[in-house]
Amino acid sequence: MSDTMKNQPKALIVEDIEDIARHTARTLEAAGWTVEHVMTGAEGLQRAQEDRFHVLIFDRMLPDAEGLDIVETLRAKGIMVPVLMLTALGQTESRVEGYERGADDYIAKPFEPAELVARAGALYRRGQTQVKADLHRIADLEIRTKARTAHRSGHHIALSPKEFDLLEYFARNTGELVTRDMLLRDVWGMHFDPGTNVVDVNISRLRRKIDGDFDTALLVTERGLGYRFGPGPSRG
Repeated sequence: MSDTMKNQPKALIVEDIEDIARHTARTLEAAGWTVEHVMTGAEGLQRAQEDRFHVLIFDRMLPDAEGLDIVETLRAKGIMVPVLMLTALGQTESRVEGYERGADDYIAKPFEPAELVARAGALYRRGQTQVKADLHRIADLEIRTKARTAHRSGHHIALSPKEFDLLEYFARNTGELVTRDMLLRDVWGMHFDPGTNVVDVNISRLRRKIDGDFDTALLVTERGLGYRFGPGPSRG
């Protein structure tokens, strides 16, 4: 396989109407995509598990299954590839159902080629960002955002949901000064200071868990300014 093909986004189309599938494939191929097409839900389920696709495009009304049933099955198996539902069922209630059952976007037939390319491209970029952001490594600390787990030097660190949110925020801002106001706004969703010590309490708990038994501190207080996260000097 050439380097050019390796860098191309790849889509799986699961659609039983040949003309629509051919039109969809040609539209994406003209925009630089690599495309594979299957006609049944069973084939779609199998191929989505066997190969790496960047976007899955499912029809809802397949000859052997309801497309959303296949999407739900994939999600239950941990396959989080972005899904675009391509269907004649374009009513609001159908779209809402799709989102609730694991679809990422919806486009109704008939569609404009430019809109299909734009929506598929947006899902591809979103998926690439999610893949890159799923794993954070800071020194000997490893954070997995999808699994919501943290390990340091191979040891699992048990965190509450809020402690994990806080740790992930620091990881995404490694090396940057993080202020109390930033934490209140971005982690707690508060645009004002509630006048409590909620930040201090959670910082203290998080610091004990990720730094307490290790030689190098990762979470450092910059007095009067805020916090900085990243590998610091050894405690010796």
